[in-house]
Amino acid sequence: MKILKLATLLIAFALPAQADIDIQTVTSPGGITAWLVNEPDIPFTALEIRFRGGTSLDASGKRGAINLMTALIEEGTGDLDSVGFARARDSLAASYSFSADQDSVGVSARFLTENRDEAVDLLRRALTEPRFDDDAIERVRGQVLAGLRQDAKDPRTLASQRLRAMAFEGHPYATTGDGTIDSVSALTRDDMVAALLASIARDRIYVAAAGDITAEDLGPMLDTLLGGLPATGTPLPARAPMNLTGGITVQDFPGPQATVLFAHEGIKRDDPDFFAASILNEILGGGRFSARLMTEVRDRRGLTYGIGSYLIGYDQAEMLMGQFSSANATVGQAIEVIRDEWRKIASDGVTEAELEKTKTYLTGNYPLRFDGNGPIAGMLVGMQMIGLSPDYPKTRNAKVEAVTMEDVKRVAATLFREGDLRFVVVGQPEGVTSTE
Repeated sequence: MKILKLATLLIAFALPAQADIDIQTVTSPGGITAWLVNEPDIPFTALEIRFRGGTSLDASGKRGAINLMTALIEEGTGDLDSVGFARARDSLAASYSFSADQDSVGVSARFLTENRDEAVDLLRRALTEPRFDDDAIERVRGQVLAGLRQDAKDPRTLASQRLRAMAFEGHPYATTGDGTIDSVSALTRDDMVAALLASIARDRIYVAAAGDITAEDLGPMLDTLLGGLPATGTPLPARAPMNLTGGITVQDFPGPQATVLFAHEGIKRDDPDFFAASILNEILGGGRFSARLMTEVRDRRGLTYGIGSYLIGYDQAEMLMGQFSSANATVGQAIEVIRDEWRKIASDGVTEAELEKTKTYLTGNYPLRFDGNGPIAGMLVGMQMIGLSPDYPKTRNAKVEAVTMEDVKRVAATLFREGDLRFVVVGQPEGVTSTE
């Protein structure tokens, strides 16, 4: 399970109360919508594109196809093989990266203003005319297979895979989008073509740009770049089930330590109580050393080097999840401490001091995320995908400040359900056995 957790450093001078950026909504002549932050001071543009669906759109029996296809996009286009493509890209001082996760295929591009037209045309060709040469497929397939073999030896990955399978049985989320040794080994060039058509289409595009480009230039550029893509792709998956129940699952894995994931159902990003939930999670298991789990499990008892919890929002499911590693002899004690902290926050809520300090941290920290064209474009495209409005950076901190003590107590009582926590332990924990 890939978890992206935004983390930034505090700095010692005063910060603005909000992210002061001007976001324009641009619609191309062909009807493609994008968000833009125009910053002409440096002749450089960052472009972020997302196609909703990601590896969840793998065809039956073809698990890993979209992941492999995405890795092959930069391996040649038209009359350019992989070496030719790399040389053409480098000659333009451009950079492209392609990625896939369970909910999206991502395209990131960076290019100089003076080379914009050529850089966009090369990217267009890569997206619409990938070669999928046999030698490139075999080379990249080998890299994926090596990663899968390594994953089979990684307790963190094993724990994630086990938790996915339990939580989302019957849904694409239940298995890794990287595929299996068998499924990836069997993929063909035809499967790459089918994966491209399934996942990269105009009906699921989200675009953001930041840097030296105007709205007047961005609109036509979008049509040039994306207008030739298929109109529609494979239908998106349905909502995922949430099958987790309380208890412990132990998977044997030799070693002095055990890796532990714990989770139950989370909260939707558009829930009116999301900000209260975010504050509560930061107090309980956020990245700071003052978080309760860090204090109780690490500092006071020395049961782990680090522990954290996260609100995870997939397109089709939500989880409240945490993780830690501990010596096999102390895993059971750590689990009991976590359960106790879950009960405490549900029954007692938080203190006024915790609430105010956390609000200060979250509001002061937020503007630091908008540091540079690349991060800004990435934030903007992510905002679009979760349904936020362009004014969100200017209103977000007010929403945090508006959360009251009554809000957090009410949300804590329903969100944190100790009896629903499922612990997945990969290791050889002493005195800890699997329960139903």
